[in-house]
Parts: sequence; C-alpha cells; structure tokens
Amino acid sequence: MKDYYVILGVPRNAEKEDIKKAYRKLAHQFHPDKKGGDEKKFKEINEAYQVLGDDSKRSQYDKFGRTFDGSAGKSGFEGFDFSGFSGFGKGFNSQNFEFDLNDVFSEFFGGKSSRTRAREGRRGSDIQVDMSVNLEEAFRGIEKEISLKKYVVCEVCSGRRNEPGTVLKLCSKCNGRGEIKMEQKMLFGSFSQVIVCVECGGTGKIPEKKCSKCKGMGRVQNIEKINIRIPAGIRSGEIIQFTGKGEMGDGSAGNLYVRIRVKEHLKFERHDDDIYSNETIGVSQAALGDKIKVETLGGVHEVHIPNGFQSGGMIKLFEKGMPRMGRSGTGDHYVRINVKIPEHLSKKAKQLFEDLKKENI
Repeated sequence: MKDYYVILGVPRNAEKEDIKKAYRKLAHQFHPDKKGGDEKKFKEINEAYQVLGDDSKRSQYDKFGRTFDGSAGKSGFEGFDFSGFSGFGKGFNSQNFEFDLNDVFSEFFGGKSSRTRAREGRRGSDIQVDMSVNLEEAFRGIEKEISLKKYVVCEVCSGRRNEPGTVLKLCSKCNGRGEIKMEQKMLFGSFSQVIVCVECGGTGKIPEKKCSKCKGMGRVQNIEKINIRIPAGIRSGEIIQFTGKGEMGDGSAGNLYVRIRVKEHLKFERHDDDIYSNETIGVSQAALGDKIKVETLGGVHEVHIPNGFQSGGMIKLFEKGMPRMGRSGTGDHYVRINVKIPEHLSKKAKQLFEDLKKENI
C-alpha cells in the first residue's frame, strides 16, 4: 500500500500548510520538464497531495487506509465499498482531480508551461563562432562583417507557414485549442493531463496550403551577413553576445556568440591591459643618458633615458597600454631597456675603453 505521508515526507499529524509546502518542494524537484525530473514520481506526489491536501479525503484516508490493508500489491482499499461516504462512489468523478501537469511548474514556480512555450514557438539554436583580430584591432576596436549560413525567417510567407493568398485553418486534431487532454485513471479517480498538439505544434492552426518556399516550416536556410562590432580593449577568449542573431526557430531566434582570439604580436606582449616591449641602446647612451623614440600601440613617443641606466631596467609609460574594456582608464606600457655591448671595436673606440678601464668604469 502507498503511504502518502511517506511519499510527501511529512508526519501524520502535519499541518495542512506543511503538506502544501512539502508538495511544492517535491513537485519542483521531480517535474518532468526539469533536468533530472521523474514523471512517475511526479504523478505519485500529485496523487498523494490530492488526498492529503483535501480535509475530507485525508480524514477518510486516515480512517480507512490502514484498516483495509491487503497483501502486497493491493491498494489497501480494494474490496471496500466507498459508496456510502461523501465524495466517493457516485459522488466521486475525475473532475475533482483534474489539473494540468504541464502547468504545475508555471503555477507554483513562475515558469512557463510546455503548452505556453509551444504556443509562443520554439526558440532557435544558438550559434558560436570564433573570430581572430590582431593586437592593433583589439586596441582601437573594429567592425567586421561575417557571413553565416543559418535558418532565417522565410521571406515568402514571413514565417506564417502558409502559401501567400491562402489562410491558416483550425487544426482538426485539437479543434484549434493547441492542446489535447489525456486522462489517466488512478486510485481515487482520473487525472487529466493537457499536452501540446503535435499536429499544429500548439498554435491551434495549420496552413490551408503550405508555403512552397519553406514547405510549411516558416523558416529557410540562407546566408546572412552580420556586422560584428568588437570593442576596444577586448581580451583573447572573451565572448560577445548578439541577441536574436542565431538560428531562427518556430517562434524566435537564438543568439550569436562570437569568441575573440587576439593574435600574438611580433613586437608587443600583452599582460591584462598592460603592454610590454623591448628597446636597445648603446653603452654611451646608458652611461650618459639620452632621448629615444619608442613605438607604442597609440603612436611613437619620446622617452628619456637617465644617465647610468642599467641593462634590463624598465621605463613605464603611463596610460599608453590597452583600453580597459567596460571600465574607465587605460593600462600602461612598459619599455624594457637592453644595453648592447659592441662585439667589434675600432682602434679609436678601443683606446677610449682602455682609458675608461683605467678609471674603473
């Protein structure tokens, strides 16, 4: 025999509100439309709540449910005449328990039932593409055009599915309701489940004559050109979303996701929003100091080398790096200075270094 209190996980003296809370929690957990849902368990939970959630039926269940418990596999009510009790026998019919399993999630948890989603039309699939840009393009931002072969709205019927000049007629299978009621007999009566009509997909209408272009689908495959605006400062691996630019479905289009790959640069290295580069100077420039021209992503800048500068030292150029995408400010540019030691010296240069050597320089 099924113990409805065990099914709902409540004690036999549970308050009505506690029973209702337990039912909602379990219905949410096992709803067939949810990932990991269990239709059989869901129906069992509903069956238990229909009894325990009703004061009269709960009283009768508490009074007679265990008294007439038979052997394994029997319901515990078999062979007992309920016709003398209010709500059972002649007075009991399936309407007492009629509800739409598809709408439970919507009613209790604010979602959309499968019937409602079908009427609105299925959303098309999302599309993800990869796009490569160089560092200069990522620095200033750029607009690029891509061509995608995907499902789009049929230009002949504008997505209505019928041949122009013809009409949409009521679906004969569901009589225009977009749904079909199915009944299932259970212990205390019948549960009615409303499902989406497979003939019309929940719209309640079918084409009198299908569109010759899309064959009644409302969409066709075509090549669409889309302008992709890549913002300045974007990093490699980041994804840009374009709402409604994916595959067209029966009702609405999915989204387009563009994943950006920033190619490596021959001269510059990027770390977050900062840029690093190398410059080489001579021994005399390092010893005496000098001014050199340094290339950055934003242009050429003059940099002062202080006297006595050591090889491998860094000079920071404030806010000459990458724009901070989505934030104010700009990264910095770091110039690594390398001092080049000459491999071959002229006679004069050699003498000068000999003199410097005498000075311990």
